[in-house]
Amino acid sequence: MKILVSDSLSKQGVEVLEKAGFTVVVKTKLPKDELLKEVKDADGLIVRSGTKVTAEVIAAAEKLKVVGRAGSGLDNVDTPAATRRGIVVMNTPGGNTVTTAEHTLSMICAMARRIPQATASVKSGKWEKDKFMGLELYNKVLGIVGVGQIGGYLSKLAQGIGMSVVAYDPYLAQERAEKMGVTMVELDELFRRADIISVHTPLTPETKGLINAAAIAKMKPGVLIVNCARGGIVNETDLVDALKTKRVAAAAFDVFDEEPVKADHPLLTLDNFICTPHIGAQTTEAQENVAVGIAEQVVEYFTKGVAKGAVNIPSVPPDLLPRLQPYLTLAEKLGSLQTQLCEGGIERVTVEYSGEVAGLTVAPLTIAVLKGLLTPIMEYAINYVNAPIVAKERGIEVKEVKSSDAGDFTSLIRVRVEAGKAAHQVAGTLYNKKDARVIEIDQFKVEVVPEGHMLLIHNIDRPGVIGMVGKVLGDHNINIVRMQCALEKRGGNALLIIGSDTDFPSTVLGQIKSSSNILSVKVANLS
Repeated sequence: MKILVSDSLSKQGVEVLEKAGFTVVVKTKLPKDELLKEVKDADGLIVRSGTKVTAEVIAAAEKLKVVGRAGSGLDNVDTPAATRRGIVVMNTPGGNTVTTAEHTLSMICAMARRIPQATASVKSGKWEKDKFMGLELYNKVLGIVGVGQIGGYLSKLAQGIGMSVVAYDPYLAQERAEKMGVTMVELDELFRRADIISVHTPLTPETKGLINAAAIAKMKPGVLIVNCARGGIVNETDLVDALKTKRVAAAAFDVFDEEPVKADHPLLTLDNFICTPHIGAQTTEAQENVAVGIAEQVVEYFTKGVAKGAVNIPSVPPDLLPRLQPYLTLAEKLGSLQTQLCEGGIERVTVEYSGEVAGLTVAPLTIAVLKGLLTPIMEYAINYVNAPIVAKERGIEVKEVKSSDAGDFTSLIRVRVEAGKAAHQVAGTLYNKKDARVIEIDQFKVEVVPEGHMLLIHNIDRPGVIGMVGKVLGDHNINIVRMQCALEKRGGNALLIIGSDTDFPSTVLGQIKSSSNILSVKVANLS
């Protein structure tokens, strides 16, 4: 079998493939036409971030069975296109956790002691000792936004040099935070208390521009800001203004909104801004870890049929997958819907299987629920391998319940989540044994296709609500793809669910919330 390695890979990873008997072809920085030619007869393709595995590349790969990403990010791989072709996509999440956290702490130290500026001064022949007054990190407050694997490890490093850590992560259970020695606070309080702020969240519509002018105005004068997560989480224009006025004393980036960053970017003109070219994971150890890891995963897939680290299929026997696949899709959608509806750190998840589905191997389905729960809130890829581990690390208790009675349905999956001081449940089934439907959201009986953008409005059941909502959406040129209204058996309230092919802007949500008949408004993206 031919394995094409199209980006630089540690030699240890190549050796793992060769020892397994594969023909390994290492050709990096290929022009598109040469890549299309080389991938045509490849059984496996291993990349890092350089190669763009587009739909065109996948279409040209006539024999391709697996794409392996040495690292966690999959922005350069068209996973849906690969899935449609039956190609397994796998990655190595966690291989660069330590390295990225260490790089973040290094950036903090460099900012605090102005090391890059002092180095440049000395190299230019100067000895400006009085110019570079530094900041002692001992007893300072580090604010971490997003306590995933990287943010969690950074908290340990910071505590090791005498810093105290406050953190904001609405999905981290309080018990887990206490074990880590981290004080959980609301985002505004973190802004007020932290001397240094580091972001470690995925880039989503909710986190894009999370650190902006309004947020900076709430921070301590002279705060330090570091971003080694994703470009775009910090509004770069607002940061330029704050650095110029010294409202923000210094900032350090490893990532930018647009990469490679342009030479005339305003941030690069500022003396109190330091940066690196997206090298958070660039250490010998991390690159060896991810190279060996992805090579071993590819070998295991071809020799044993086990898709460890797969992001688009679970590691289950091939003969069982066709029957499980529709349930896997349903389970992941239910988990994703839950995490977008509930508030507070997730403490417990109970998955109840009723009817025919209870007779199947349900472990992969529970993992699919966890994958759906965790994917919207983590800064790195969640897959069928690491979802249970991440849930355990975050202190989430997971329970499975089976029942032969599914009521009016052949099969039923119900997901109950306890988060904060509230509990929510959603349930779903399959129509025609393949089409996923949500049939229950808390106390409401519904029939919802779990796809696209959804607007869920809990309202008092009074005339005019649907008309008001329709007018607001129409005024903003938002097309309603589907709509459903469900009523409580008792209580006089209703749940209006609207599906659209576009997102719902905050201005729309604000107008709808302003009505006295609206109890709550939530959005979910199940694309």
